[in-house]
Amino acid sequence: MDWMNFTLFTLGGDTPVLLIDLITSVLGLTCVFLAGRNSKYNFWVGYLYTAALFVMFFNKNLYASLLLQPVSLAINVLGHYRWTHPKEEEQSTEDSSALKVSMLTNVQRIFVIFCVLMIAAVWGWLLDTIFPEDPHPYLDSCVTVLILMAQFLSALKKWDCWIAWMIVNVAQIILHISVGHVFMPFVCALYLVNGIWSLVSWKQKFNKNA
Repeated sequence: MDWMNFTLFTLGGDTPVLLIDLITSVLGLTCVFLAGRNSKYNFWVGYLYTAALFVMFFNKNLYASLLLQPVSLAINVLGHYRWTHPKEEEQSTEDSSALKVSMLTNVQRIFVIFCVLMIAAVWGWLLDTIFPEDPHPYLDSCVTVLILMAQFLSALKKWDCWIAWMIVNVAQIILHISVGHVFMPFVCALYLVNGIWSLVSWKQKFNKNA
């Protein structure tokens, strides 16, 4: 896959922006844009996005993120099915073939936070032990677990997923800067803007039972 490492241009004189960076950015932005607009087609783009992320993380030795891409793919398949095959009581008032937006309870939110912290801590320790060359094992693991949780909540069409995504976006900006990415932090900033917009629009759909 040498063509994936093709340098498109450099930033700051010595920081290359690779072709895989651009491909991943375009696919990721398209995916979250469609998800924020409540479009089921975000899942088709998501399949390609997962493959591109696998290659990009491999290039940067971010092994926690790389190894969990199959899990991410499985969640994407689950979400694709759930969004298009709702139970009768889960149907949107705007489209009976679509899953309506719902929210977690406060107890469920506490449980989600606990799970994220515990899994990230254990995974970070294992990563630091098995792959000591990973530059930031705990931050890498925390971001990865947060992404998977955000994806899972999105697969269930929970409004809370956008809060998780915004936390992920801030953490990703820090992570990408720490490993030398210059292009991706700007992309993550766009994700953050989309997350804020989607948080508002999904709340409106929740109020309309849509």
